[in-house]
Amino acid sequence: MAILQQKPVTPSGRFYLKNKQELSTKRPERSLTSGFHRKKGRNTYGRITSRRRGGGHKRLYRQIDFRRNRLDDIAEVIAIEYDPNRTANLALLQYDDGEKSYILAPESVEVGVKVVSSDKAIDFNVGNAIPLKFMPLGTKVHCVEMLPGAGAKICRSAGSTARLISVDGPDASLKMPSGEIRIVKSNCRATIGSVGNGNHQKATIGKAGRNRWKGRRPRVRGVAMNPVDHPMGGGEGRTSGGGHPMSPWGQLSKGFPTRKKSKPSNSMIITRRNGRRVK
Repeated sequence: MAILQQKPVTPSGRFYLKNKQELSTKRPERSLTSGFHRKKGRNTYGRITSRRRGGGHKRLYRQIDFRRNRLDDIAEVIAIEYDPNRTANLALLQYDDGEKSYILAPESVEVGVKVVSSDKAIDFNVGNAIPLKFMPLGTKVHCVEMLPGAGAKICRSAGSTARLISVDGPDASLKMPSGEIRIVKSNCRATIGSVGNGNHQKATIGKAGRNRWKGRRPRVRGVAMNPVDHPMGGGEGRTSGGGHPMSPWGQLSKGFPTRKKSKPSNSMIITRRNGRRVK
């Protein structure tokens, strides 16, 4: 894939960079799509908990097989499709009995490639899903389970990959894209290779309207508000008041960890993303 800059025919086209991708132009598989409620930043009580969300284009939800629980059944990739709900592309699989399913499209996987999921040692081809304990050290993986059989939770965004560092009995160590080193069970299944569409981050928006298509509403800086609306508002001329960045309700936004100390998975972290080892 390459980044394209077309000849600008509108003012916004001067700053628009897009991915050149060879994706399927047909409609998504109807049996694997469904409508879904768009939360628009609201919780179950209808209160805004994530600001600046709403509007946007209609989307269909694609049901993705994160479990890969059809073991030892070979499937063929029949299409690479766009998914509006995530940064990665999707690969449409078809099994010998005609059943179809979606998975995240790995890098370098094209139409016609055969993939398989198994609980035993098989070929280490990109797109195959096997337990970590059967993989050679240094293997790049994505769609990693945190609990055996619970489905992929780790490394699911475009271009992301984790590296298998060690396998010690029931535990396996993975180096995350952030640099964090984490322990997962060695019988957790993972897909070999990295997630495709790695050039996703190099594309540019080009104009404000494209963010509105995504359901992202405009953002007003706190320093541009009045004191009654924001702690950082007010002042003569352009000023931030000399205070630390914070939310309208006084919650500081920089300089302290946001991860809860009581999170159960903290015990599985060996090294933080900042390089500090966990005692």
